[in-house]
Amino acid sequence: MPGLSFTLPHWLYWVGLIGFPLIAMVLARRPAPKRKQYSSVLGYMILIAGGIIGLHRFYLKSLLGLVYLPIFLVILVANTNEQAARNIESDVANQVRVAERTISREAPRVEEARASLAEYQAAFDEAEEGSFAKRSAERRLERAQGTIEKSSQKLAEAEQSLAEIGNALEEATGNRAFWNSLAGYAFYVILALLLIDAVLLPKMVRSANAKLDHSEDHEIPEVDATGEAPKDDRDYAENWIDRLSLVCGEFVSYWAVIAVLVYYYEVVARYVFNSPTNWAHEAMYLMFGMQYLIAGSYAMLTETHVRVDIFYAPMKRKSKAWVDLLTSIFFFIFAGTLLITSWIFAMDALAVPTGNSVLSEWARGQLSTTEMLANLNLAQWTDPNIRWGEISFNEWEVPLWPMKWVMVMGGLLLVLQGVSKVSKDIRAIARGE
Repeated sequence: MPGLSFTLPHWLYWVGLIGFPLIAMVLARRPAPKRKQYSSVLGYMILIAGGIIGLHRFYLKSLLGLVYLPIFLVILVANTNEQAARNIESDVANQVRVAERTISREAPRVEEARASLAEYQAAFDEAEEGSFAKRSAERRLERAQGTIEKSSQKLAEAEQSLAEIGNALEEATGNRAFWNSLAGYAFYVILALLLIDAVLLPKMVRSANAKLDHSEDHEIPEVDATGEAPKDDRDYAENWIDRLSLVCGEFVSYWAVIAVLVYYYEVVARYVFNSPTNWAHEAMYLMFGMQYLIAGSYAMLTETHVRVDIFYAPMKRKSKAWVDLLTSIFFFIFAGTLLITSWIFAMDALAVPTGNSVLSEWARGQLSTTEMLANLNLAQWTDPNIRWGEISFNEWEVPLWPMKWVMVMGGLLLVLQGVSKVSKDIRAIARGE
């Protein structure tokens, strides 16, 4: 079975986080087709993302997609058994190495002890009875005999162990090779089917569209179950701050699609190719952290955040405005703290200190702007105690300083949205709404 050694480049990570939402936002603004139909573009996307289990066939309502499932199941079963065989092979090979090391260590000891045995025996026989030389020769003789006995026993056990596990190692190696080959053959079968479907896909889409029954097409209702028209996000926007929050919220919402694709790749790489990644999990939790911060202002604008509103919900608009205005002080304490702390984190991330750089000290308020500019010289860039640009500590080593600056952006958006909300509350109170 072929393996995967792909590691996501840092530049591609950022291009994906920025480029994919922009493309998705443009596509989302296209007018919806008047009639339901299948798309070749979507078909190829599904072929790439989920073709290994035939999802592109199921998208086109083709039962031939069921052909992919047993082949994919063969891959999973073969990989599971190959991994088990690999563990057995590793354990047996370790036992073989231990036995071989024992033989290589004990065999010279036995030979050396046997070679000196006659010499020790002669020295013992020649020594005067009761003398120190007699006792010394006796100890050397006993030590040599003991060495021969113990080492011979260890040699016998090691040789017996080699004889017993030799066949087991050969069997484990054969099993691993068998399951690995089976998984590889099954994968190549799926790959061949995917290539055939890639060529046939346009024809398959045309055939699926020809079978569609448009007699039941109907317009999307303009009212929901309560009889009221659903509120569009754009209805919340009353000023440029609101519009900025809407755009930022929509932008980061498409990151959820990226997470689906990345985790799908991780699952396939881990369970199909036995090649788990060292970047997928970190890339996604960093992305979700940034998404959480950027989407905060959007959630505040559209009132989609979680809150307990047993007393708040029944109030009139003016009463709600008073409550919001009075409790906004707690919001600004939180949002202001988030913004200031994020600013310090971001400046620290630009110049990661073992001793603080002037930028870090300036961000913390320990230096004035004039002092910071006066001390910002070449030594700040060449000082080995200052590493410019914080990176993660795992193997991927992605730069972390951009994430820290996204924290600043999220805090700033939240403060701005708070200002917008306060202005709306004041206007509602003044108008007596």
